[in-house]
Amino acid sequence: MKRDKKRQSSRTRQLGVIVGVVALVGAGGWFAGTRMESPADAAAAHQPPKAEPVTVPVVQRALTATVVAQGSLEYGSPRSLTLAGTVGASEEGGEGGAAAQRVTKVPARDSELKEGSVLMQVSGRPVIVLRGAVPMYRTIGPGSSGDDVRQLQNALNRLGFATGGVTGTYGQGTASAVSRWYRSKGYAAQEPSTADQQQLGQLETAVSDAQLALLTAQGSGGGTKNDGESESESESDETRALQIKAARKQLQLANSALSAFKAAYGTKVPAGEVIFLPELPVRVDKVKVRAGDAPDGEVATVTSSDVEVQAVVPGADAGSLREGMTVRVTTPDGKEASGVVSEIGGSGSKSDGSAAKAGTSGDAEGAEGSGGEASAPVPLKITIAKPGPLAGGAGGAATVTIKVGASKGKVLAVPVAAIRTSADGKARVRVQRDERVVGIEVDLGISADGLVEVKADGDALREGDAVVVGQ
Repeated sequence: MKRDKKRQSSRTRQLGVIVGVVALVGAGGWFAGTRMESPADAAAAHQPPKAEPVTVPVVQRALTATVVAQGSLEYGSPRSLTLAGTVGASEEGGEGGAAAQRVTKVPARDSELKEGSVLMQVSGRPVIVLRGAVPMYRTIGPGSSGDDVRQLQNALNRLGFATGGVTGTYGQGTASAVSRWYRSKGYAAQEPSTADQQQLGQLETAVSDAQLALLTAQGSGGGTKNDGESESESESDETRALQIKAARKQLQLANSALSAFKAAYGTKVPAGEVIFLPELPVRVDKVKVRAGDAPDGEVATVTSSDVEVQAVVPGADAGSLREGMTVRVTTPDGKEASGVVSEIGGSGSKSDGSAAKAGTSGDAEGAEGSGGEASAPVPLKITIAKPGPLAGGAGGAATVTIKVGASKGKVLAVPVAAIRTSADGKARVRVQRDERVVGIEVDLGISADGLVEVKADGDALREGDAVVVGQ
């Protein structure tokens, strides 16, 4: 009896376990079923959301169009300086003949040279700069004439040393002015050298000898004997006449040589002591000699005092520029100065371009990414007459900003990417209103900072409207 009860209880427990397991499996299946999805459901769940237009609001603001380029600061109008000849007169110097010329004072770098400034010294003599278009090419002294003499006379008169007139011929008045000018600089003017003095003495002796020979020829007439017969040793009248003629000719030649030498004898300006430059003042940029060097070849380079910026801009930007436009020049350390566009294209030719209105159909097409090749670069020169804080910055980098146009007050503006050009060439913008996107025809104006001015009929376009710039 007890054994039957035990069996009954065991069956009951087994049945409970089985029911529990079945319930648990059923619950697990139900849970798994709620978490499983079909491939179609999975694909549908991972579909991207429906694309919405990307919009930005229309703004109202003033626009200023600029061209910005990078360049380098340089001093303008570089020029090489060489001496046209010797400085002073050659003096004998031992076995070698004329003493070698040596630089005794070098040019001072960054110094300013005005008319009458001493550039350097050679063998203790000055090399002076004067304004003139004709280069120094010879020694100028008594008897010289030409354009170089005329510009020397003009320079002396400008400096306050009157020459007695600008005749183009070096006379006593010019010689006197040269002497006074040299004394004012602390030097003696170039007087006749020892060789000149010796040559003058030789020519004067030659004249004296010729005069004596003529007198001798004239006083050597033959005598007659008391019996009236001609002496055999006496010169014939014909021979004596020839001697007198020859003596006179020799005296004439000697006098001519002496007169010609005296015409060029006196105070001179040696070829190496003056350098004529078309424009002054200038600054010494580079010194090419040292003390003790022979002054052969280039001795220095000079530039104008103006600072220039050499830059390059795309051809499309160059079309918006013209000479005379104001430029803001900025260095990396924040220094600024104002300049002007002095040359476009590197040829000195003026550009007829004016402040361009960006925002043509070509601009719109470019905004859509359909543009072609970039335009060829164009060199640009900006002159800074008053460099101020930029004066010592030659050789450094600079950013140039050129204002090429501005809107008339505040205007409606949209990003350039919002412009679309239709087949008929008309520019349009797309505006999202409620659930619709509508196209509005616009006229384009100035472009700046990635924005372009737009004008629409009436109130078709207003500030704050959402224009489409992408999808």
